[in-house]
Amino acid sequence: MSAAATSGAGPRWERFVAIGDSFTEGLWDGPDGPEAPQRGWADRLAEHLSDRRVAAGDPPLQYANLAVRGKLLRPIVGEQLPEALEMAPDLVSLVGGGNDLLRIGANPDTLARRLELGVVRAREAGADVLLCAGTDTGDVPLMRANRARVAVFNTHVWSIARRHGAYVVDLWGMRSLQDWRMWADDRIHLTPDGHERVAQAALVGLGLAPDAPDWDDPLVPLPPARTVERWRQDAQWARDHVVPWVDRHLHGRSSGDGRTGKRPQLAPLV
Repeated sequence: MSAAATSGAGPRWERFVAIGDSFTEGLWDGPDGPEAPQRGWADRLAEHLSDRRVAAGDPPLQYANLAVRGKLLRPIVGEQLPEALEMAPDLVSLVGGGNDLLRIGANPDTLARRLELGVVRAREAGADVLLCAGTDTGDVPLMRANRARVAVFNTHVWSIARRHGAYVVDLWGMRSLQDWRMWADDRIHLTPDGHERVAQAALVGLGLAPDAPDWDDPLVPLPPARTVERWRQDAQWARDHVVPWVDRHLHGRSSGDGRTGKRPQLAPLV
């Protein structure tokens, strides 16, 4: 795997484009809910990289984010990636497949082949690629059965990275993400603290030192919740989030219908 070269003391990347789904769009990293402007781990990573470049006397990082909530891996690779490569980035984060794996009959081997085609295309265009190994869903009600498929897909991600010199954000190995306080009410998207910790994990995945040495330290444990309270919370989660998701899926709708990427052009962060 290639090491991140530097210009001065800062990261060498000058143009970073993030593509993917709601995870990269940054859902729930906003003070006014998911319909308001979102920040997210990719924006935060771009800020950290840009700050380091400026501190080293280099120009600020140019950054775009084409990710759209609800997107499957096929349009991420087939539509977002070509648009990203037109900007001649030297770093692309390509994170997707999570929405696919939630669907009945999803095949992680097929998804991995599609992901690898995207990685090859980006590498041939001269870009470094940042991938992501998905979170362990073993403690998530109704998603526990998906754990094996996520694990198989993650294994492919690491193998793809090795074959093509890509970088990986290791969400599966993050201890802090096993705490529900890192997750929003829908239990699928991260809180602002969770997004910041993933941004730190991305720095580590890129071979850089994190800004916060305690970035993956677990939170102070809470007292165990009563069984009745857990059941009540699970039932509310199912009503508020699972049922609407199932309804959209059955009717062929997506939360990203009619949406476009929030930062469609390369520009410095302000």
